[in-house]
Amino acid sequence: MSRGSKRKVWFSVGFSILAICILLLALPFLFKISYSNVLGNNETDLGAGTTTPVFVATHVETPDAVKGIYITACVAGTPSWRENLKKLIETTELNSVVIDIKDYSGTISFLDPDFPQTNVSGCRVSDMQEFVEELHKSNIYVIGRITVFQDPFYTKLHPELAVKKKSDGGVWKDHKGLAFIDVGAKPYWDYIVDLSKKSYALGFDELNFDYVRYPSDGNMKDTNYTWTPKQSEDATGQAIYMTKHEVLRSFFAYLQENLKDTGVKTSADLFGMTTTNKDDLGIGQVLEDSLEYFDFVDPMVYPSHYPATWNGFKNPAEHPYEIIKLSMQGGIDKEQALQVSLGISTSTPSKLRPWLQDFDMGASYGVAEVRAQIKATYDIGLTSWLIWDASNKYTTGAFLAE
Repeated sequence: MSRGSKRKVWFSVGFSILAICILLLALPFLFKISYSNVLGNNETDLGAGTTTPVFVATHVETPDAVKGIYITACVAGTPSWRENLKKLIETTELNSVVIDIKDYSGTISFLDPDFPQTNVSGCRVSDMQEFVEELHKSNIYVIGRITVFQDPFYTKLHPELAVKKKSDGGVWKDHKGLAFIDVGAKPYWDYIVDLSKKSYALGFDELNFDYVRYPSDGNMKDTNYTWTPKQSEDATGQAIYMTKHEVLRSFFAYLQENLKDTGVKTSADLFGMTTTNKDDLGIGQVLEDSLEYFDFVDPMVYPSHYPATWNGFKNPAEHPYEIIKLSMQGGIDKEQALQVSLGISTSTPSKLRPWLQDFDMGASYGVAEVRAQIKATYDIGLTSWLIWDASNKYTTGAFLAE
């Protein structure tokens, strides 16, 4: 082959290689292939070949012994205040925090286009995602609190789902003027499931469901639960409806079924007296029901909330150690009886984790009173606890140094 012929061959080869390269570079534009697909699921196309990482939440493993405090969305949205509480957790035995996702008003604290809210009365946290990430960097376990069936905001949007008044068919409200969603209103269940999934994806390690109950205060004789499912009919053809605790149990089962594949831990807040009472307290709460469907159950055993003369105590608030020990021992006894009935070993770690009191009601509470409740928790074999103060002004001396 002559030198000229060889030159033509190499020119043809070079031109072909160049053409192939140009074609490969043009393919994403010709076929509208997103760079997020070309480069991987963790990047997003910003145009002109620029990419930015897609947020993927990190999560902290549940501590063997959860020791946490509660903070409101208002405090979570106040940098100086939340930083002080974060330091309190970092420098003491505390290792967990409970933050409002949805509060008593129905306000969702984090900003998300899937949950647009206007004219809400509660606080919102513009950087919730970043705050949760900061907590995780300090290995702090983050629990998100969702007030479920007390929701004045959602009842305004969907009054057809609310607890109604027998007297005139309007929306029923409790003595504080707050409306409730009817526990049997299944369309609302999906709203809670969607909010739960979004919250876990944002970074919350555990979801704590509060107000999982029927209303308890106000003109209860005027309540009408129009969403209660019919269970069967009697011999005369009269409808037999599910009881309150059966409806609530159905909701628990629905939550578990729809969240089981996410990996999120779940917990439920119950009235303190569910650990010792044998009925549903008129609000549908039965301790054994919740133990079957949640990873943790958190009875609110605040001594100040027990009636005078309960177990012979004239003023239960003045006996923090005794009230916690008696009430939570009752819970342990119920849990172990349930385990036996289900064929589960009674040596299985308890799911019970009490809410303890750090606020003045019925008596003044300081270091001695808070530590007495924690000691009672340990003395009956439990290891985890949560501390509640609605004002988030905690007795810092009550927590052991790191």
